[in-house]
This record gives sequence, structure tokens and C-alpha cells, in this order.
Amino acid sequence: MADDKSKRDFRDRNRVSADEDYEVRYFAEQAGITAEQVRELIKRHGNERATLELEAKKLRGL
Repeated sequence: MADDKSKRDFRDRNRVSADEDYEVRYFAEQAGITAEQVRELIKRHGNERATLELEAKKLRGL
């Protein structure tokens, strides 16, 4: 069965929501940092995923 193009998902996958624990935990696991560090990065740099990935690498010393 083909996808129904009239049903669209409006979530923004380029961002990490600090309000959603599962998003914070998932990003923390993928980045190799703690959930608290993720929330701190979001406070400092905003919630754009690409920026957070760069900053997480800096935290890990890569």
C-alpha cells in the first residue's frame, strides 16, 4: 500500500526538544553525553540538531 501523501507529519527533525525526555535521552545516547549535558547545550546554543552535535563533540574532546 502506498503512503498517503495527504497525511503529513509536521514535526521538525532538525531540532531536539528539551521538553521531551525521550528526545533528550536519545540524543544523549547518540552523542555519548548525559541528558543533563544535552539540556545545558540546548540552553546555551539553541535546539538545532547540527549545532548540538558539534557542541557535543567538543564536550567529548573530539
